Order: sequence, then C-alpha cells, then structure tokens
Amino acid sequence: MSRKSEDTRARILDVTLNLLESGAPERTRMSDIAKAAGLSRQAVYLHFPNRADLLIAATKRLDEKVDIDATLAESRAATTGAERLPAFIAAWGGHIPVIYPVGRALMAMMATDAEARAAWENRMAAVRHGCAAAVAALARDGDLRPGLTEERATDLLAGLLSVSLWEHLTQACGWSQEDYIDEILRLARTALTGPG
Repeated sequence: MSRKSEDTRARILDVTLNLLESGAPERTRMSDIAKAAGLSRQAVYLHFPNRADLLIAATKRLDEKVDIDATLAESRAATTGAERLPAFIAAWGGHIPVIYPVGRALMAMMATDAEARAAWENRMAAVRHGCAAAVAALARDGDLRPGLTEERATDLLAGLLSVSLWEHLTQACGWSQEDYIDEILRLARTALTGPG
C-alpha cells in the first residue's frame, strides 16, 4: 500500500472515530464519512468494501492509537492465574473509559444497525478472549473454583467487565474508576476462585 493510500485510510478511520464520538453516531453512513473526510464515496469503498469492515477497522484504530498492547502487556506476561486476573481486570477496566464514547455510540446503534452490531461484537470478542486467557491460567494453576467450568467462568468474567456494567456503576451510580476496578476484582476473585 502506498504512503498516500495509507494516509487516506488513516484519515477515513479517524473521521469515522470522530463521527462516532460526536454524539450523533447515526451520521456514520459511508456517504457521511466520505463527506467529512473530503473524499468521494468510491474512495472510501476502495479502502473498505462495506461499512461493517470500516467500523471494525475504526475500533481497532482506536486500540492502536491508545496502544492497547502496552496496556495489556502485564496481563499477557503474567506467569500465574493469580497474577493475570488482576492485571487483565486493571488493563481492560482502565481501557473502558478510553473507548467509552465510541462504545456508547455503537451500543446505541446496535438494535437497528447490523454493521454497528458487528463492529461492537468483534471488539467484545477480543475482550472475551482476554477473559478466557485469564480463566485458563487460573484453571491451569488449579485455582478455578471447583465445579465451575472454564466456559462459565469466562462468561462470568466477561459479564463483570462489560461496558454496560462499567457505565452503570461509574456513570449512573457515580463510582470512581478506582472503586470500580477494586470491586470488580474482588467480585471476580470470589466468583472464580472462591469456595464451591
């Protein structure tokens, strides 16, 4: 891909993120994005064959801009489940406020917008993968609560780390970010490693 093509692609993604964060996410049709980027619709389609691919790429671009890999490094480097669980919760829990404006827009659009739903589900699948890795480390170490399957434990952890729960606790209930992470970690340890 040429430098000019890479620059155009990046501009399209940044414009898409800005539109999602603008408070009017319904203005993220391909024509809206093309207009805001100063491009033709055909130019946008040259880079992204459909809107779902564009929205998924935009969410990944946001992760790149905030360097999610660096955020997750401690969790990924943990050698035990007891280390990985809190590191993952701190990393993802701390990342939610960063992606919340885009996440809120995609969640609001999901009921009537299949492309927005696909983009959000793609990103949440990545979060679930991180949850599964933390659970697998607990299971490998023999620390997973007896009778709790890895799949069910992953379901629990993903639920505790959902953006919707974060939104409720921090936005509606007024919890601090620190209180949110502390309580989610306590709940996760109890749910995943507590007595059966």
